[in-house]
Amino acid sequence: MASIPLFPLGNAVFPAGVLRLRIFEVRYLNLIERCVADDTPFGVVPLLAGSEIRKPEGGEVLAQAGTLVRIEEKTTPMPGLLQITCSATQRFRLRDSEQGQYGLWHGTADLLDDDPVLPVPKRLQACANALGALIAQLQRSGTPAHLMPVIPPFRLDECGWVADRWAELLPLPMEEKAALLLSSDPLHRLALIHTALGDRQLLPPDDAEQDPLAGN
Repeated sequence: MASIPLFPLGNAVFPAGVLRLRIFEVRYLNLIERCVADDTPFGVVPLLAGSEIRKPEGGEVLAQAGTLVRIEEKTTPMPGLLQITCSATQRFRLRDSEQGQYGLWHGTADLLDDDPVLPVPKRLQACANALGALIAQLQRSGTPAHLMPVIPPFRLDECGWVADRWAELLPLPMEEKAALLLSSDPLHRLALIHTALGDRQLLPPDDAEQDPLAGN
C-alpha cells in the first residue's frame, strides 16, 4: 500500500503510455516541483464527475483506479506555466482519497501487478492491425515524435499494450476506462476493446462480426 499525491484527469493513462500536461494551477505547480526535486511519481486518476480545473463548488468524483506516472521532461514556457511529459508505469487500486486545504488530492493505493506478456490471438488481430495503421498514418502525415499519442517501442504483438493504447485513445466513458485499469487480464481487456472498435465501425466488417470471446 502506498500514499501518493493524485492528479484527477478527464482521461486515463495506462502503463507504457505517454502523458503530456500543461500545468498552471498553483496546487499542481507545487506538486510537480516536489516530484521533480524528490524524483517521485504521482498518480493520475480518471475523473468520474467534476472538472480538472478547481472550481468553488467542487464536485470532483475520482475513480477507484489510476496509474503512477514519472516526469521525464519539464519546461517553463513562461512564469506560472509548466509543460511536462510523463511516462506511465504502474496501475493501482485507490483505497481512499482526500482533498487537502489547497485543493490537492492525496490517497492510499494498492499497486497492481504488471500484465503478463500474452500474444495477440488471431481473433483479435484486427485490433493490433488497426492500431498499427493509425500509427503509420500519423507518421505519414508528419506528426512530430514529441506529439505522437503512442510512443515506441510499438509492441503490437502484445495483448496488454494494444488494449491499453486503444483504451487511452477511444472516447470511452470514464467508468469503463477505470474498469479496464483494474482488469488484471490483458486478453479480456483486448476483447472488450475489440467490441468497442466494432461498435464504432473502426474494424473491417468481417472482423467486427467475429465473437472476440470465442476461441482462436
